[in-house]
Parts: sequence; C-alpha cells; structure tokens
Amino acid sequence: MSIDFESLKDKAVVFAQSGVTKAKELTDTGIAKARELADTGAAKAKELSEIGKLKVQNSTEQEAIRKAYSELGKLYYAERGSAPEAAYADLCQRITDALARISYNNERIADIKAAGQLSDAEVEAVEVEPVPEDGEAQDTSCCCGEAGDDAPCCCQEEDEPKD
Repeated sequence: MSIDFESLKDKAVVFAQSGVTKAKELTDTGIAKARELADTGAAKAKELSEIGKLKVQNSTEQEAIRKAYSELGKLYYAERGSAPEAAYADLCQRITDALARISYNNERIADIKAAGQLSDAEVEAVEVEPVPEDGEAQDTSCCCGEAGDDAPCCCQEEDEPKD
C-alpha cells in the first residue's frame, strides 16, 4: 500500500483554504451582526435618551401649570374671596379659615417668644414636618401619634382600629 503524499498535501491545502474561507465568512457575518446589534443598541439608547428629555420637559410644564393654577387661585381669592361665586365659596372659606388660623398661630408664637424670652434664631430653628402634597396636614393632637404603632391609643376604644 502506497500513500500518495502529494495528493494528501493537496487535499490538506484545499481543506485549510476552505476552513480559512469559512472562518472568514463567519467572522464577517459576526462582525456584521455585531455592527447591527451596536447600531440597534445606539438607536435604542438615543430613543430612551429622547424619552427622558421629554419626560423632564413634561415635568417642567406640569410644574408651570401647578404654579399658574396657584397664581390663578390667589388672584381669584384676592379679587373675589370676600364674595365668591357659589362654586368657589367652599374653597374660599377654607382659605379664609386657614389664614385666620395662621394669624392666630403667629400671635401665639409671638406671645410664647415674649414670655420665654426666645430669640428669632431659636424660633426659626424649630423644625417643621413637611405637609403632604395633597395639602392635608395630619392631626397630631393625639398623644398616640408620638407613642409608636405598638402602643395602645388613648383616644379610642381598644376594640376600634386606630386611624
């Protein structure tokens, strides 16, 4: 049995060239796919960035609307608060009542400052909890709010759930 080395060599060269060609095709395909994925990713990132910018702009516009509503309400109250149209009477009365409570509270603060000989800096240093965005301040007149959630409430019957 004789082995034809030249034939084997030619077959090996053809096989190697075929492997190189296949590898090059796979590499080119892989590079093209990577470029496609990168382009798609960049396009998505650009779209998401644009959405983010638009959401920030919307938030800015919503704040402008909120301020305009507030200014509109202040203007209406200043001009018509003493004799509002029926649809606005309740809201105007709530504002009038709140302003009266603020005035009373400020008088009490002044009295307490004078009696305790407190400085303006000491009074200004008193921290105040922010009012929730809906504008409804929580009633803290009950001592139970300070005791913690596990403590029994002294303002209600034990059988009733605490508000």
